[in-house]
Amino acid sequence: MKVADRHYHTIWLNNDRRSVDIIDQRWLPHEFKVVTLKTVDDIAIAIRDMWVRGAPLIGVTAAYGVAIAMADDPSDAALHDVWDKLHETRPTAINLRWALDTMRQYLLPLPQKDRMAAAYRRAADIAEEDVQLNRQIGLHGLEIIRDIAARKKPGEPVNILTHCNAGWLATVDYGTATAPIYVAAEEGINVHVYVDETRPRNQGAQLTAWELNGHGVPHTLIVDNAGGHLMQHGQVDMVIVGTDRTTANGDVCNKIGTYLKALAAKDNNVPFYVALPSPTIDWTVHDGISEIPIEERAGAEVSHVQGLAADGKIASVQISPTGSPTANPAFDVTPARLITGLITERGVAQASAEGLSALFPQSRR
Repeated sequence: MKVADRHYHTIWLNNDRRSVDIIDQRWLPHEFKVVTLKTVDDIAIAIRDMWVRGAPLIGVTAAYGVAIAMADDPSDAALHDVWDKLHETRPTAINLRWALDTMRQYLLPLPQKDRMAAAYRRAADIAEEDVQLNRQIGLHGLEIIRDIAARKKPGEPVNILTHCNAGWLATVDYGTATAPIYVAAEEGINVHVYVDETRPRNQGAQLTAWELNGHGVPHTLIVDNAGGHLMQHGQVDMVIVGTDRTTANGDVCNKIGTYLKALAAKDNNVPFYVALPSPTIDWTVHDGISEIPIEERAGAEVSHVQGLAADGKIASVQISPTGSPTANPAFDVTPARLITGLITERGVAQASAEGLSALFPQSRR
């Protein structure tokens, strides 16, 4: 995607060919900053503290973290150590474990002298694969949007509700939930997006709205609790969200608040779709509610908000009474029964074991 007429991915190899550069998302939408990650510790901090976020991008960042580790020490012990260190940074997003497993399995059989170069090649491949997976998600989701557009009156937009940020900032490019939107816009389809603010970190307000604005896609920022009201009044044609982990049976774990949107969509007969690349599927988990670990993040994310102050500086402001306790579960699970379909790189699957198995028979086994 473009930022000020320059094309960017969210992560890329630095000119020194060892470290990686990232868009530091903590400062968006008010400041655009690129920072360099030089060590495994840098990678771990960037993932844990959400300089990078979004399940696919977390996975790619971790893959480059393994490459950086191999540049310092290509031993088996170092390979296992970097796996452990990065795996503990974010417990919910399955792409993190997938990327670490992929890198370790690829590198362990190789001679130690070959591991550094091989690690950087494999990390770059994972990054490029992510771009292509998301592009395919966009093309399959386009067909759904095109079908809705064909049933609208001339000039009426297809109104799409999103939650959190499953855009290009959450991946290497295109995004998951936003990929069909971007492709539809490129096709000339009249789309309009309702963007949930997505408390507590406001990824919708700060990231999705920034993305759509830069891409020229019509959109409206709304508070999280407005979605059900809009659905009741026929103002939402479909919902598309992303996911941090999808079970083999089609349950979806995504940013907190997704479950409530799915309930509202079901009650109002609004199609509810989840867009995901196949590395986001955890084939070892069958019951999302009981088996997926839900990350509990710092209470300050609830008690404080970050924004642009009157003096033009980015500041954090406390909004709750001092001493009030907080709870901050970062994700919730939407049962498969509430999901209209799963938009993957291989097509749209029914949210069920049978639906996913039909598209990914080898992975299921």
